Amino acid sequence: MRPLRRRPAAAAAVLAALIAVSACSSSGSSHHDSDAAAGATSSPAPTRSIPDPETETSPSPDPSPSLGPVLPDAEITPATGSFSKKDKAYLSGRVPKNMDPAAVLQTGQETCQRVARTAKHDRDAAVGAVIAGDIPDAKAAITHLCPDQKPVLDAADAGFPDGTRKKPAAGSYRALTTSSDCTWRATGSGGKILASGPSNGAKGPVRAKVPAGTREFTSSGCYAWVPA
Repeated sequence: MRPLRRRPAAAAAVLAALIAVSACSSSGSSHHDSDAAAGATSSPAPTRSIPDPETETSPSPDPSPSLGPVLPDAEITPATGSFSKKDKAYLSGRVPKNMDPAAVLQTGQETCQRVARTAKHDRDAAVGAVIAGDIPDAKAAITHLCPDQKPVLDAADAGFPDGTRKKPAAGSYRALTTSSDCTWRATGSGGKILASGPSNGAKGPVRAKVPAGTREFTSSGCYAWVPA
């Protein structure tokens, strides 16, 4: 298709709708997404490993409670030019009625650009941003529009966000943060503390050892976790 002119206002308006529809339109939700629905909660003010300086000043809007009717695939056409096969795959079921499909596509393309830019600077920061939801709609955008970033998505699928994780797999994990305020604990049956750490003022990467039988893993200030 012809290069798209930037539509900042349109892209901003559609971003909130896209966040909500990604949960409805994607049948292959990520590992951490499914567990988050089972009870994961985000702790306040997590510290990022290395923020994306070009996007950090514009927080993502709250998801829309309802996307509403979407355009049938047959009606998803640009005002000029044509959509590629991968463009159509991304747009399928994602374009609200009375909305420009090109603006929806542009939002996905900008998501890909943000993932690629952040990963080039710091791969852990990109993985953490996808896990924590700081890069909205990343799964669909990467899957259809920028499959070269699939390693980032695969790494994110193996992790989980800061907060409370129900029945985590036993093993070693590392926090994707440089904050010394990251703390965690693993509790078993009856709320018994099986492991915890680190002490305040700990330096270096934070790692957690999750014992077998852990019922709940709770962390604060750790941003996101990946297998160590």
